[in-house]
Amino acid sequence: MDYALIWAVIIAFAVFAYVILDGFDLGVGILFPSLNDDEKDAAMNSIAPIWDGNETWLVLGGGGLFAVFPLAYAIIMPAVYAPIIAMLIGLIFRGVAFEYRYRTKKGRYLWDWSFAGGSMVATFSQGMILGTLLQGIEVADRQYAGGWFDWLTPFSLFCGLAVTAGYTLLGGCWLLIKTSGSIEEKLFPKCKRLTFLFLGAIGVVSVWLPFISSDIAARWFTFPNAAGFFLIPAISAFAAYQLWHALSLRRAGAAYCWTLMIYLMAFAGFAISIFPYMVPRAVTLWDAAAPDNSLAFLFAGAVVLLPIIIIYSAYSYWVFRGKVRADEGYHE
Repeated sequence: MDYALIWAVIIAFAVFAYVILDGFDLGVGILFPSLNDDEKDAAMNSIAPIWDGNETWLVLGGGGLFAVFPLAYAIIMPAVYAPIIAMLIGLIFRGVAFEYRYRTKKGRYLWDWSFAGGSMVATFSQGMILGTLLQGIEVADRQYAGGWFDWLTPFSLFCGLAVTAGYTLLGGCWLLIKTSGSIEEKLFPKCKRLTFLFLGAIGVVSVWLPFISSDIAARWFTFPNAAGFFLIPAISAFAAYQLWHALSLRRAGAAYCWTLMIYLMAFAGFAISIFPYMVPRAVTLWDAAAPDNSLAFLFAGAVVLLPIIIIYSAYSYWVFRGKVRADEGYHE
């Protein structure tokens, strides 16, 4: 068995699960300043039972990278220390805000801004990490050879904006599913605007990326690859049309699902651009992998734990299904 490839698929699945699950509750935080007090309570109640479970996938992705691809972990971490630290600080602030905003009256605005600011910082940092990986990391003698600020480039900054737009759209669609009344009236037109912003950002990143790497350009624009890979932008365009149609008809569940389809196509496109590298254009997943004995041992544990994580996550969403109100939920 090719354990390195199997583990690359598992980690890719964990990362994608994190993006689509924790992405919407980060998006809710980004939307927080645009809501009134009752709407903020309802928005908080919509994610309070599940937000910490969503971050399980971040632990699995990061911990899996450390255990399964230690060389990649050792190279990537020094290259993105600053945005990772910023992301963790943002996640801490928003996590603390969950606990404290219902315990105070006079200072609630501070925790509201902590929740919103932490969500924004964590989201933008994740986008910058993605941009840094896609643009490539300088490697020499199997270690990071770049500078302290190689992560700070126009491309990585734009990726931060793109991810922020995407998470905000995802959060808006989630709130449309979970809430009613004034939030719906605000968010249906806002989600339409966010759709244009998100699709435009994806388009710019997709066009920009081949100019960064001739290898990526050749992979996408030479025959026969181009014929097969054309399906990704085609499906993305169809999903975008369906998303707009669903928002126009006020079908929140369909809008959320079509947003996930756009995310899936973007994720597939980025995977195609960097495969088979764990550190793009520097270290392949087989070069970065731990010994097969270690991978096999860890895989045995993953076979048991992954279904458990999926089952309890699905059960949590099932238990807390349905609409929420501002006057019931987490604080009680």
